[in-house]
Amino acid sequence: MTDPITEAVAAGDLDRLVRLVDGLCSAREWDQVVRLRDHCRAALERGLQLWPAAEFAEYRLALEAPASYAGPLVVEGAGRFALGPLWEVAASTHRWADLAGHVPPGPARAMAAHERVMRGEDLTGDGSFDHGVLDLPAVLQPWEPAYRVAVFRADTADFPAPGEPRFARVTAPAGAEPVDDEESAEALADLAAVWVQQSNGSCRVAAVAGTAEEAIGALAPGEVPAAEVDGAEAMAWMAWAAASGGAYGRRRGTPAGRFAAWWAVTALSGLEWPPDPGEAAAVVTNLRWLVWEPPGFVEGWRLHLAAEHPGEGLAWAVAAEDHLREAEAGDEAGPPRAGPAQS
Repeated sequence: MTDPITEAVAAGDLDRLVRLVDGLCSAREWDQVVRLRDHCRAALERGLQLWPAAEFAEYRLALEAPASYAGPLVVEGAGRFALGPLWEVAASTHRWADLAGHVPPGPARAMAAHERVMRGEDLTGDGSFDHGVLDLPAVLQPWEPAYRVAVFRADTADFPAPGEPRFARVTAPAGAEPVDDEESAEALADLAAVWVQQSNGSCRVAAVAGTAEEAIGALAPGEVPAAEVDGAEAMAWMAWAAASGGAYGRRRGTPAGRFAAWWAVTALSGLEWPPDPGEAAAVVTNLRWLVWEPPGFVEGWRLHLAAEHPGEGLAWAVAAEDHLREAEAGDEAGPPRAGPAQS
């Protein structure tokens, strides 16, 4: 009898290998998916570039296979060319109690645990992962939002953005006195670092002595659409942007987005890291937050946010954007107006 895996690998037939992965996953023949992955990896030594089939097999194992197959794939760097890091993929469909006994030690283990935290699990007393990797509470705080988590499928994924607020026209005056606040500027810029470093993105940050509207005016003076939002909604926007890979970058994952949001709040407030959750709650609640939009913005990945510290007369604004290349911008799969489904 012929072996379809051996034949497809010998022929270097990527299309057939992908179809085999689909069929084996549908039949839940996980050992055969592992064997296909291993054969494709071994073929690299013979000069056959079959790594896409191996990556696809690992992605499907992390997503759909029992935890005993998915857990060992939760290692640093796994899923480099997948729709998301494999620790995020595996943790999206497996409870921590099921995964924990199969995941190797290391930073990826902690990230998978925090992904389960993002999905509502309380791992406060779990000593099986390194809590120092992120230095964040291993349970969502009452003042945090219900973060928008990724939805992975066999060949697509959704990364929903927070809901768009109801905008009104506000005046963003120019001329406010700039403030030298390097730490806050770096923290806000880091929210969109992947868009800038790995994709087509841009990011500008302003810090001023004044109001949130004046901080926006330092970036886009004039009349702009804006909406006041609460601290939880601001956290949701910051976490979504920092988790995203934008148009072409590598996705960092929702726990990394949560970390970046906490880091930004800490920088804006001058708190020490890691912040006390109660102190962080006070900062998030007391700051005045605006989501805004620059004139002429059409669609794409974006983070337009302003924060004001009323008691200190300080305000900050960030304008970060990313877009598909012009040749692809008309595709039906492009990002919708309120933020892309895939990033």
